[in-house]
Amino acid sequence: NDVMADEFVAGHVIFGVGMIAACVSTVAASSGHFLLIPKNAAGSKSDGTPVQAYSSLIGNCLIAVPVLLTLLGFIWSITLLRSADITPHYVAGHVLLGLTAICACLIGLVATIVHQTRNTFSSKEHWLWCYWVIFLGSITVLQGIYVLVSSDASARLAPGIILICLGMICYSIFSKVWLLALVWRRTCSLANRIPMIPVFTCLFCLFLASFLAEMAQTDMGYFIPSRVLVGLGAVCFTLFSIVSILEAGSAKK
Repeated sequence: NDVMADEFVAGHVIFGVGMIAACVSTVAASSGHFLLIPKNAAGSKSDGTPVQAYSSLIGNCLIAVPVLLTLLGFIWSITLLRSADITPHYVAGHVLLGLTAICACLIGLVATIVHQTRNTFSSKEHWLWCYWVIFLGSITVLQGIYVLVSSDASARLAPGIILICLGMICYSIFSKVWLLALVWRRTCSLANRIPMIPVFTCLFCLFLASFLAEMAQTDMGYFIPSRVLVGLGAVCFTLFSIVSILEAGSAKK
C-alpha cells in the first residue's frame, strides 16, 4: 500500500544519507593533521612522511570506508533498478544511486587529504581526483535529466529533480578537491575564488526550489522535491564554509 511504499523509499534514503555520514566521518578523521598539508607542500616528496602523520595502514583504512560504502550503495541501487517497474523501487533506486555518487566523490577527497598529509601525493593523481569528482557530478546531473525526459509519469519528478541537485553537491565537493590540487606545490592566484562554487550550487538549488514550490500549487508531484531541494541547497552552503577554511589554511602567506 501507499504507506509501506513511502516507508520503503524513506528507509533507503535514510540509509543513503547514513552512508554519506560515514564517509564524511573519514574526511573529518583524515583532516586531523591538516596542518601538515601546507608544510608538506612547501617541501618535496623526498622529505618522506612526517613523523606526526598517521600510518599507511590507517590512511588506507580511511580511504577504504568510502570505497566499500560506494560499492555497497551501487550494488544495492542497481538491484532496485532491476525491478524499476515497481514505483517504490524506481524512486528509491535512483535516489540511492545519486547518494552513492556523493560517497564516490568523497573517495577522492579523503584520498587527497590522506596522501597530502602523508606527503605521498603523486603527480599521477594530482588531477585524477578532480576529473573523478567532476565526472560523477556530471553523470548524476545527466541521469536526473534522463529520468525527467524518459517518461511522463509523475513518479519520475522527485528522483529526477533530486538527482540533478545531488549532482550540485558533487560539484561542491569538487571545489574542495580542486582547491587542494591547485595549491599543492604551486601558486594559484585564483584559489581564493574556488569557495564561490558551492555558493553558486546553493543558489541553483534554492532558486529551483522556489520555482518548484510554485508549480506544486497545481501539481503535487513537485511538492516533495521542492522541499528536499531547500535542504540540498543548505548542504551546498555548508560546504562553502568548509572550502573557505581549507583555502585559508592552505594559502601561502
